Amino acid sequence: MKGDLFSSQHMVAPAVEPGMSVENAKCIKYAVSGEMYARQGAMIAHRGNLQFERKGQGVGGMLKRAVTGEGLPLMAVRGQGEVWFAHEAQNCFVVEVEQGDQFTVNGRNVLCFDPSLSYEIRTVKGSGIAGGGLFNSVFSGQGRLGLVCEGNPLVIPVSAQQPVYVDTDAVVGWTAHLQTSLHRSQSIGSMLRGGSGEAVQLMLQGEGFVVVRPSEATPQKAQQH
Repeated sequence: MKGDLFSSQHMVAPAVEPGMSVENAKCIKYAVSGEMYARQGAMIAHRGNLQFERKGQGVGGMLKRAVTGEGLPLMAVRGQGEVWFAHEAQNCFVVEVEQGDQFTVNGRNVLCFDPSLSYEIRTVKGSGIAGGGLFNSVFSGQGRLGLVCEGNPLVIPVSAQQPVYVDTDAVVGWTAHLQTSLHRSQSIGSMLRGGSGEAVQLMLQGEGFVVVRPSEATPQKAQQH
């Protein structure tokens, strides 16, 4: 068989070591040797001797909850083999979480992660009266975290001298040591008159980075994720 489709650009290669790697811009490959975790429905192909198990309220006692704040159910993948993950042709990225560090991420952006990582669900500070969507998963430990993002994300440095304001529907995640609060950029009167449509943003202060996607989730889109 010949043609560009069968070129090395598209042909997968055997994994050289266990764990997570970026197969291409839209797909992450995981060479499983034991177990790992991923969002349900994200598997697009696999080979080898693998079992997939839907998870409810925990995975071996490691996870406090197996559902993110966005209502994202997880599955455990166990055995020996290779599995490929993707979600709606979104761009894929791998984050290396180091020991002693933390990474806070929106549940809709989680694709898969190493079993050495644990997470807990936290409410964004100051968002208790703001409604849904401001719950995030805080990952800690040491390992790799696979993320998806609609488009190419923006990574914006945050400094103590210059806080960053982001749309709550566009934020993907942020690094440790950042403090968050909700910031209202319009007066009540301006909001009643229609305003700019950007009434409330998430303000981040401290030293670190915030990751933002170049699109906002509509209510219908957010429910699908």
